Parts: sequence; C-alpha cells; structure tokens
Amino acid sequence: MQRVSEASVSVDGEVVGAVGRGLCVLLGVTHDDDAATAHKMASKLWTLRLFEDADGRMGVGADECGAELLVISQFTLYGDTRKGRRPSWTAAAPGPVAEPLVDEVVAHLRHLGATVATGRFGAMMRVALVNDGPTTVLVEL
Repeated sequence: MQRVSEASVSVDGEVVGAVGRGLCVLLGVTHDDDAATAHKMASKLWTLRLFEDADGRMGVGADECGAELLVISQFTLYGDTRKGRRPSWTAAAPGPVAEPLVDEVVAHLRHLGATVATGRFGAMMRVALVNDGPTTVLVEL
C-alpha cells in the first residue's frame, strides 16, 4: 500500500479507477483468507495512521482525513522467488476464490464510509501513481 497524491489504473487504454489524495492498495489474496479476513483488512486499511496530524507525525487514518482508496487486485504479491529464476504463484488464491474476497474488501470499505475506486479483476492493468512521501507499507493480518 502506498500513500499517494493521485493514482489511477487503466485497462486497454481506458481509466477504470482513479483517486486523488489517498492510498493505492495492491491487494493479494491467499488460500487461508476468508470473509472475516476481508473485513479485518478493510478496517485496517481505513484506519491505519499514515497521514500527518497537526504535529506533522503520521497520526491520522484515511477515515479521519477523507482520503480515497484505489484497490487493485494483485496475485503477483504472492510470488515465491526462493527457488530458481521463475516465481511460483501457488500461494495466491485462484481467481474464483480471490475475486469475491477482493470484492468483499471493497464493499466493506464502502460500508465504513470510504470512497473507493478499483481496477478490473484479472485484467492486464497499468497503474500510474504519484507517491506522497516515502510511505509504502506492507499490511498483513
């Protein structure tokens, strides 16, 4: 997840999702994930304190400052490169399992009050973003 001043995702030259100030979330789903995991992840993303407070410290969550979220499914996050030169994707959940869980994260974020844009599951996506400071965080539950 990266804090951004703007981010977008395009499929076949068409922008399918874009946000201004907020978070660009590359979301991977593995075999052990379920709806409860999706809800916990959404809550964590929405409230994680990554934005500056009045003292200039990271003390404000997206929920407090109205930051937007761009959520993009990304199975390649589970690439295992420990052996050989070709990554293994076996830790990534298959599409029929992963897609509903990505949708569940997005739905729960919206339920919490977030403005959420998305990519297109399974598509070849081009992501453009402008980082807002050196803030890239790996979020695991």
